[in-house]
Amino acid sequence: MGLLTSETPLSTAFEQHPSLIPLVSRFGIRLGVGEKTVSAVCAEHGIDAGFMLVLMNTYLFESYFPEQRLKTFHVNQIVDYLTKTNAYFRFSQLPNIERHLRSLIASGEGENKNLDLIGRFFEQFKASLTASIEYDTNEWFPYCLALSRGEGVACEQPPKSLHAPSEGEEFAASQLCDLRSILVRHLSGQYDDNLAYAVIFAIGSIERDIRQHNRIRNRILTPIIDALLCPESH
Repeated sequence: MGLLTSETPLSTAFEQHPSLIPLVSRFGIRLGVGEKTVSAVCAEHGIDAGFMLVLMNTYLFESYFPEQRLKTFHVNQIVDYLTKTNAYFRFSQLPNIERHLRSLIASGEGENKNLDLIGRFFEQFKASLTASIEYDTNEWFPYCLALSRGEGVACEQPPKSLHAPSEGEEFAASQLCDLRSILVRHLSGQYDDNLAYAVIFAIGSIERDIRQHNRIRNRILTPIIDALLCPESH
C-alpha cells in the first residue's frame, strides 16, 4: 500500500496499518468508520484532512517527511497535535507500560533483582518524559501560541533554549533504549515471558511515537518559531 490519500477508506488504512488507530483516535475518531474515506471522516469531525493525511503518512513512512507542506499549517494545528500526543503519552502509553511492568515484577515473586532494576529504570524514564510534557504544557506551547498571535517581541528568546524541550525527550528516548536492552540482554531468573514481551512491545510503541513527535517538533515547529522570533533572518 502506497501513501494514503483523501479517498483512501479509513477502515482500509486501519486494517493494513493498525498502528494508525491510536494516532487517529487522538482526534476523537473512533472505530466503526465503515467504508468512509479519510476525507469524509475528517469532515464529520471538523478536522483538516490535509493535515491528518500528512500526519498519518509521516507516521507510516520513515522516508516521507514533507517539511515545506507541514510549514504551511498554522502553529495552532501543530501545537494541538503535539499536545494530543503528549496526552497520549501521559494518560495511555505510560500507564500501559506501568501496568504490564508491575505485573512482570510481581511475577518474579520478589526473587528477581533484575526486575527491580527494570522498575527503577522505568521510573526514571517516566519522570523525564513527564517533566518534558509539563514544560510543553506550562511554558513552551503557550509561548509558541502567543508568538503566533503576534504577542512576542522579535528576537526575544523563550524561557529556555529553543531546543531544550526536544533534548529532554531525546534523553527520555535514550532511557527507553536502556530499559529495552536490560530486558533483552540481562533478564534472568523467574519471570512471566508473556508479560516481558508485552513490556517490550509497549516500549517499542512509545519509542516510535516519541521519534515521530520529535521529527515534527524539531524540524517543523522549532523552525517556524525561530522564523517568528527573527523574521529578518529568514
